[in-house]
Amino acid sequence: MSSLQTYQTALIEHSMAAGALKFGSFTLKSGRISPYFVNAGLLASGPVIDTVCSAYAATIAESLEAAASGSPGLPAFDILFGPAYKGIPFAAGTALLLHRDHKIDVGYAYDRKEAKDHGEGGVMVGAPVKGKKVLVLDDVATAGTAIRIAIENVRKEGGEVVGAILMLDREEVGKEGTSAIEEVEKLLGGPGRVPTILKMRHLMTWLEENGRHAELQSMQAYRDMYGVKGA
Repeated sequence: MSSLQTYQTALIEHSMAAGALKFGSFTLKSGRISPYFVNAGLLASGPVIDTVCSAYAATIAESLEAAASGSPGLPAFDILFGPAYKGIPFAAGTALLLHRDHKIDVGYAYDRKEAKDHGEGGVMVGAPVKGKKVLVLDDVATAGTAIRIAIENVRKEGGEVVGAILMLDREEVGKEGTSAIEEVEKLLGGPGRVPTILKMRHLMTWLEENGRHAELQSMQAYRDMYGVKGA
């Protein structure tokens, strides 16, 4: 029996089938040579969006429940914010599934890459974030840079960012030489504020359970070199 949650396994396998998750050799923006790569832009069909957003919604619901019981987790929030462009469909789909499957009703918003100079103007679209508690949705985090930018953008519009939800945490060290996610959690109020559907360790578990030992060895070597110690 797999140690992974059903939605974690489904997300890994759907992502591989769509070509969004690949194992091999890939040069990252940082210059590091990674044994795997994720392109969330390829998660672009009805069944895949269903799988992705179901996983986001389940992870959010679990984190809210944990916080309500006194454990580290997300506080209640009003708006789910999906940064342009990849975050837009994920935020919309997740808001829908939070309502349908978990009876959690929130609005969703997203930004534009360029400010609109006619009509209502501005860079924000969707539910207003001013004066609201906001959860930022992101896909993959290595150094946490994209999350930090999204947090700043929401704050400029008067929203209070109370957490972030991730599809994948690469579990690599951040700017301060510690976990990038822990660094972001400090900005947002402490442990549990950045729940994640998948971590690098989950990908390694899936590889081990499916007998893909060569790829697993490459993942372990990369983790030994760049991974968060003790993760």
